[in-house]
Amino acid sequence: MNTRRDFIRNALGMSGMLFGGIFLISGCGNGKKPANDTGETKQPASCKDLSGISAEEKEKRQKLGYVEETPIVDSKCGNCKLYLPPGEKESCGSCSLFKGPVEENGYCTYYAPLS
Repeated sequence: MNTRRDFIRNALGMSGMLFGGIFLISGCGNGKKPANDTGETKQPASCKDLSGISAEEKEKRQKLGYVEETPIVDSKCGNCKLYLPPGEKESCGSCSLFKGPVEENGYCTYYAPLS
């Protein structure tokens, strides 16, 4: 025997699944790339070019004490755990702490040596 409580529980569960499915499907898109998208990430002209970086990210770089040339000879981005080396067609690396190009010889206060 089904009670009103069972009906309400089932109705709420089904509506949650329905809305969840709609959310997932709408997030998938149509699979087409925009006409101007070549599939490549835009590489800055130099590792000092921060034109595509938000003001918030620039401020984060400053707060972390990022500098383009390390003041400590053995501590540089190139031998840090957080450094992400440049890709095949890229000239600048990046960091897992903030967005934007990173010099291999750069440094920040969150330097973590490779072990």
